[in-house]
Amino acid sequence: MSIRSRICRWLIAAIVAGDLVGAGTARAQQIPADEPGFTAFVAERIRAEIRDTPVVIKGPLTLSVGPLQTNLDRIYAFCKANAGGCGREIGAYVSGVKATASSRNDPPTRAALRVVVRSADYMRQALREVDARGPALMRPLAEGLVIVPVLDSPRAVRVFNDKDRAALGLTQDQVFDLAIGNLRSSVKPLTTVAKAVPSGQFGTLTGDYYQTSRLALIDSWAPLAQAQGGVLIVAAPSADLVLYASEDSSAAIDALRTLARNMMARAPKPLSGTLLRWTPKGWQLVR
Repeated sequence: MSIRSRICRWLIAAIVAGDLVGAGTARAQQIPADEPGFTAFVAERIRAEIRDTPVVIKGPLTLSVGPLQTNLDRIYAFCKANAGGCGREIGAYVSGVKATASSRNDPPTRAALRVVVRSADYMRQALREVDARGPALMRPLAEGLVIVPVLDSPRAVRVFNDKDRAALGLTQDQVFDLAIGNLRSSVKPLTTVAKAVPSGQFGTLTGDYYQTSRLALIDSWAPLAQAQGGVLIVAAPSADLVLYASEDSSAAIDALRTLARNMMARAPKPLSGTLLRWTPKGWQLVR
């Protein structure tokens, strides 16, 4: 059976199973499908969790929570495509907003610095959601992707900004050096979690918030690329998932691209459907 056939069958089975499992839940929750109704529904959920902070509807899919602006575009798009998982993801979103609101005044620390990988488009939207604490810091990783310093705490992960940088007395270069160093020491070595895959198969890294952040640790991928005969193609369809392959034939690339785009379309936190090739000097876009 060809790679494409195997992937297509797996995708169809996963999509059908997900739709069947979620159908009853979606009906029971009765979450409004229109933008104004959906916005009001989520606003009420947030108000129930954050009683001492004003939650104001600024427009369809746009709320203010105290000084923060929250845009519901991504979760609304997810709910439109994945009705069965909508209630669960709204709950996770509300919990995240609550944690962010609770931690926004926590003082920054050097030990809490990490980096995450996000799409440049996502960051342009996210920057509209921050308060007046100063601009976020970013560096390009590959075409359409950036690395962003964040502060990791038990309650939330929030974007590190220029006011935080000033409070710690760091230059921008020092921020990225510290954040990447902390990430490297806090995740398991890639050699212990990513094994070489044979031709016709895909490897996965999942189950950790910082899995896609590993893309910022360029040198750590060298042993895997070497074990795969020098070929390493990756995709990061969601914020906590990396797919990788050892084959760069047109059929294999098409299959990986199809899988990544399908998983991205169904992810509550989609990242990118593009494919990247590892080189010792950094990631190159696979066109």
